[in-house]
Amino acid sequence: MAEGKTESPGPRKRGPYISSVTSQSVNVMIRGVVLFFIGVFLALVLNLLQIQRNVTLFPPDVVTSIFSSAWWVPPCCGTASAVIGLLYPCIDRHLGEPHKFKREWSSVMRCVAVFVGINHASAKVDFDNNFQFSLTLAALSVGLWWTFDRSRSGFGLGVGIAFLATVVTQLLVYNGVYQYTSPDFLYVRSWLPCIFFAGGITMGNIGRQLAMYECKVIPEKSHQE
Repeated sequence: MAEGKTESPGPRKRGPYISSVTSQSVNVMIRGVVLFFIGVFLALVLNLLQIQRNVTLFPPDVVTSIFSSAWWVPPCCGTASAVIGLLYPCIDRHLGEPHKFKREWSSVMRCVAVFVGINHASAKVDFDNNFQFSLTLAALSVGLWWTFDRSRSGFGLGVGIAFLATVVTQLLVYNGVYQYTSPDFLYVRSWLPCIFFAGGITMGNIGRQLAMYECKVIPEKSHQE
């Protein structure tokens, strides 16, 4: 007697839509991880500058690292960087206005250098009038946007990020998590929104540049047997 042969079903092929969704999800996750670690690194370096100049003060019991910073600062900055870096290209696609101004890594690195310089100036430069100093940093931050971004969505997101981050910082300082020396804008320094604005533009540029490497999935062609 001839025995009937049962063929084991092979691996099921995913359709082009499922493949595209999966690849996009992986791409977003990879970009988010990269942005997170960039944010952590910048937070460690820039926060060290602020602490060395006694601009920000943390309670002694929360300082646990060689960078003299609270343990929660780098992860929070890394998470915020990932969200901002992913949000910028997402808004660009939603508005149908792809950002094409100075889309190369050399421009992104110059933007990072200018942002670090603005942050360094906020810690190193001493002005007799805090209001004049804040105006100077505001001009530098807007100049950073004009030089490396020039998009309306980028400016709007930068302003929104600066406002939200300043409110969160005010609440943290109000609850005694840490403090600023010589506050002149409620509980913080008046130039802090300028730093947040410049940081948002910088991480947005990095996120846009990384988004250019988004995986493009070629739909699989079905073959008829």
